[in-house]
Amino acid sequence: MKYAGRLAAVAVAGALSLAACGTDNNNPSGSTTSASAAAPAADNGLSGSVNAAGSSAQANAITEWTKNFTAANPGVTLNYQPSGSGAGVQAFIQGTVAFAGSDSALKDDEPAQADARCKTGKAINIPMVTGPIAVVYNLPGVDGLQLSPKTLVGIFNSKITKWDDPAIKAENPDAQLPSTPIQAVHRSDESGTSDNFTKFLKATGDWPYEPAKAWPAEAGGQGAKGSDQIAASVKDSEGAISYVELSYAENSSLQKAKIANGSGEFVELTPESAAKTVETAEIKGTGNDLALSIDYATKTPGAYPIVLVTYEITCEKGLPADQQKIVKSFLTYTASDEGQAVLKELGYAPLSGDLLTKVRTAVEAIS
Repeated sequence: MKYAGRLAAVAVAGALSLAACGTDNNNPSGSTTSASAAAPAADNGLSGSVNAAGSSAQANAITEWTKNFTAANPGVTLNYQPSGSGAGVQAFIQGTVAFAGSDSALKDDEPAQADARCKTGKAINIPMVTGPIAVVYNLPGVDGLQLSPKTLVGIFNSKITKWDDPAIKAENPDAQLPSTPIQAVHRSDESGTSDNFTKFLKATGDWPYEPAKAWPAEAGGQGAKGSDQIAASVKDSEGAISYVELSYAENSSLQKAKIANGSGEFVELTPESAAKTVETAEIKGTGNDLALSIDYATKTPGAYPIVLVTYEITCEKGLPADQQKIVKSFLTYTASDEGQAVLKELGYAPLSGDLLTKVRTAVEAIS
């Protein structure tokens, strides 16, 4: 499906509430995105309001997309509440939002509940935002830290407690590692970021707990709510380490570790290195349901292995007509070349190739 220039822009009735996700600065890199280059053409026949909620990881992307829409179509309002992936999915199932952002595809009993909410159709997972997960740390004088999955498991399972532990020294033979205690910080709220980070640990490093949006209490560590508080906790605490979306890491100028992929290559996190992992993901959904299975142990050269994909979960069929038109127009824009180009400047990795083609086909099927 080609972006035809007929898309609607979505205006914000008031300031988006970002308390659950993040930051007042929604352009982490400090760069300026050109609205004229990225905004869709106005559709004067489109008006109304839709509510959406969910992932805080994509909040910066949603905010920038929405800002681009405002001038073009002031008759349309999109209210996105970055309440977290779990809350967003539940709001969608309950019918209080037209789409949910989730850093994990629907699972367990959620598809049946979501299908029931759609009534005449089924709910579909549409990947839209690739959010690389940075392992961030605060260790003055130690740049370019290298960590394997096995070592990360030891750190986040409270087994490795000092920065000069032999396991860390072996992976960083040229670094001057201090004996500073490690403060491992995790999300205290249910989070798709935690879900994807623990999936990576489970798949590659013998993490002893089941992956979940809720951090396992047995693993220990210090909790912080939301991506913004994770970043603040690491920035303010020498010896701290955590995991957070790349956009928040860059916004707070945090040190980022190189992570070993399945071939043992320590890879620096960039949008391009993260995109290599997503490009090889297997689609496990059927039809226009594009739920992905990510290979966290990827051996693709230059692939950074810790990524999350934020899905827009909505009804393929069954939304009220006024909501359906706005949601389809909005998602058509976000999946366009212009919409995806916005992401790179915000610390995300744009979709590309066959996956992006399938995403556009899925959006076109919304009716």
